[in-house]
Amino acid sequence: MNIIITGASRGIGKQLALILARREGNRVIAIARSEEKLNSLQNELPDSSCIIPIPFDLRNGDFEDLGLKVRAHFSEIHVLVNNAGALINKKISQLSGDDFDLMMEVNVKAAFMLSQALIPLFEPDSHIVNISSMGGYQGSAKFPGLSLYSASKGALAILSECMAEELKEYKISVNCLALGAAQTEMLTDAFPGYKAPLTAEQMATYIADFVITGHQYFNGKILPLSLSTP
Repeated sequence: MNIIITGASRGIGKQLALILARREGNRVIAIARSEEKLNSLQNELPDSSCIIPIPFDLRNGDFEDLGLKVRAHFSEIHVLVNNAGALINKKISQLSGDDFDLMMEVNVKAAFMLSQALIPLFEPDSHIVNISSMGGYQGSAKFPGLSLYSASKGALAILSECMAEELKEYKISVNCLALGAAQTEMLTDAFPGYKAPLTAEQMATYIADFVITGHQYFNGKILPLSLSTP
């Protein structure tokens, strides 16, 4: 399978790229801002050709140019995982317009822009998986400091439902996983000292199976993936 993963230089995205690239027959395009971290990821595999690093800034980059770079390696796509995210932990009274733009552009707009740019390359029976959060899952417990993060992830969930409807004609399935807490660098930066119930690798192991087979059972669904009850 030809697979694309954003936010692949660390955390769940990195672990997901490693898990999928190790499976026979898979090739993974790993997208992230840091070329150094992407090269390091590639070197963790015995066969480095299974991961193709493409450094790209999802907030400020040219998505048409990114599409051309993808086409240089893949003539068809089977799986896209919009995993990249930004998280700022601030009270509503302290958040700025720039904070708003950052989280909406990385967490929602980038998934929209990349998916749109790659539509012509998706094979029938392909799968787009958008990585949301329990914070963006209606009726779940909410936490102070995560208003904009949760709002952006909620927007991504609704976007996923709409994408699934509109992409039916291309035979592309779209689902959204609302993740609970996993121990990632992003979580540690936002909540120093907090211990999540799952590691990034544990969360990625489940996601790896879902992105390959989940579209056989779900389409247009927002699925909570959490040890806690909303």
